[in-house]
Amino acid sequence: MSVPTLEDLGDLDGRRVLVRADFNVPIADGEIVDDFRIRAALPTIGWLQGRGATVTACTHLGRPKGAPDPKYSVEPVRRRLAELAPGVELLDNLRFDPGETGNDPAFVQTLIDGQDAYVNDAFGASHRAHASIVGPPQFLPSAAGRLLEREVEVLLPLRHDPKRPFVVILGGSKVSDKLGVIEALSEVADTLVIGGGMCFTFLAAQGHSIGDSLVEPDQVDTCRRLLDSGIDLRIPTDITALSPEGQIGDPDAGGEVRQLGADLPDGWKGLDIGPGSAAEFGDLVAEARTVFWNGPMGVFEDPRFAAGTRAVAQAMADARGFTVVGGGDSAASLDAFGLAGDIDHVSTGGGASLELLENGDLPGLEALRGAPNAR
Repeated sequence: MSVPTLEDLGDLDGRRVLVRADFNVPIADGEIVDDFRIRAALPTIGWLQGRGATVTACTHLGRPKGAPDPKYSVEPVRRRLAELAPGVELLDNLRFDPGETGNDPAFVQTLIDGQDAYVNDAFGASHRAHASIVGPPQFLPSAAGRLLEREVEVLLPLRHDPKRPFVVILGGSKVSDKLGVIEALSEVADTLVIGGGMCFTFLAAQGHSIGDSLVEPDQVDTCRRLLDSGIDLRIPTDITALSPEGQIGDPDAGGEVRQLGADLPDGWKGLDIGPGSAAEFGDLVAEARTVFWNGPMGVFEDPRFAAGTRAVAQAMADARGFTVVGGGDSAASLDAFGLAGDIDHVSTGGGASLELLENGDLPGLEALRGAPNAR
């Protein structure tokens, strides 16, 4: 997919460039917990500054309700950015203005006032048609930053021409959240693996008893159709479950944790794939030449239900094939297990990576292709 890159901006000496970054970093007690997203923008910022540009960055942070909120102040980000990239101005949280999420033309004009060019380096926000994403390319010479360029470079070939065998592993809570990407990738993947909470809707479609596990009754027929479609779709054959008196996230509350088959007793909750399924999924990863993983296999934040996610993460880290993790909770689990550095590509956008794989395009990319310097 051809979008303008930094080299397409021309001479930048003395020019002002607006960079839409994704500095939506975790903050606790006014301090940044993980500055990875800030550091990820440095190659783009450094390239621009090295060519004489004055850089103004902008970002969202959290989910303020269209008005200033001290809880979502970008001041900690501003301090860290000043350390890592001196001379870069950072605007206030974009979502303090309702014009950002509403894609208000007046807000777009405020953003681009005094700017000579625009760079989108916020892959994680590029699936949203917000003012800072789709507005500036209508008026300014624009380009994808290095991070956005790399995301597209890695993810789009998975949709069109992956090295085979291509294994896709999808987890998370709900089938409905990932139905589009399941159907899109089922057309290209050699094997599609389903874990996490959404596996129980597939198990229900097969006629298994799932106890008190998470299920979407309105998706059972869809899951049955996918299971009967002839694609190589794997779901767990064993489950790690919690007895009715137990509490998720609180091992001290009691309750029994048991390894069960595909059928669960009444009242029991399935909260992770079992060891047999973890081993099977790990073998699939080991044999693949390309693997894409998005979504944990269980409630990995509770150590009693982390084994399945850990097994998949370790298999990804050990794999000889090309490994891609689609951001979100999967990336968080890699950090928790200390394995992020062993993956070939960890996407900075969970929702954006899924939408790109599902639709083959994003609003942010489409906007860049319409920029004055791309026509």
